[in-house]
Amino acid sequence: MAGTVVFALSGILLACRSRMDPIGMLVLAAVTAVGGGTLRDLVLGVAPVFWIRDPTYLWVILATVLCALVGFHYIHRLNRVVLPVADAFGLALFVIIGANKAMLLGTSGVVAVLMGLFTGVAGGMIRDVLARRVPMVLCREVYATAAIAGGVVFVALASLGAPRLGILLSLVTTLGLRLAAIRWQLALPVLAWVVIEPSPGQSASSRAAEPAAPASMPADGNDTPLTSARETASSADVARPKMRVRMVSRSKAARLWPEDEDVD
Repeated sequence: MAGTVVFALSGILLACRSRMDPIGMLVLAAVTAVGGGTLRDLVLGVAPVFWIRDPTYLWVILATVLCALVGFHYIHRLNRVVLPVADAFGLALFVIIGANKAMLLGTSGVVAVLMGLFTGVAGGMIRDVLARRVPMVLCREVYATAAIAGGVVFVALASLGAPRLGILLSLVTTLGLRLAAIRWQLALPVLAWVVIEPSPGQSASSRAAEPAAPASMPADGNDTPLTSARETASSADVARPKMRVRMVSRSKAARLWPEDEDVD
């Protein structure tokens, strides 16, 4: 339930940034808290889904929204300090819950890891889509990678007959990666458009290597030669900068395209 509360709070905070009404806050809180587990149960064919069998989750989400409406000022102040760390704990727990449920149903190890990933990150992805944002797990700090690593550790050790050790090491793995990403702003490289400026030496050597185009004289006898169209086009091509797609660090991508950054 602690993970449910933390994930619901992250949905509430995004709803407030997006200027949503209380119903919007409730919707984002609910999809963030139970969206991943719902998708997991639907994929695994578990019916009814967990929050229908146990409506306590819905009451916890509703109580979280009501508390946020009353004391949002205090909750918002925790956003940059406590909530990211609490979110990391919630992610680590949800990954283990999802992977363990898949293994109990007899799925393969790969499917169990994917179910752990879905449980941990799918709710946040649905939340970001509803708020018209690129999902954080696709373009921000190490998040889905931490969930995958924790799921792999748990599934591997549980398959070897050491589920308790798997739970412990999975928690350490997911938490370690997430807390390190929060502390040092770690992120995977991203694809970005990069402008490649032609170097002055290269441009000069390219122009020098080209054969001189014969000058043509105008029909009226003017002494000024006419520059050939081919020479003009060639010079323009040499001087024009080029756009290329490159794998760059997120910090460099932010410098190249600052308008694409999400402002909190």
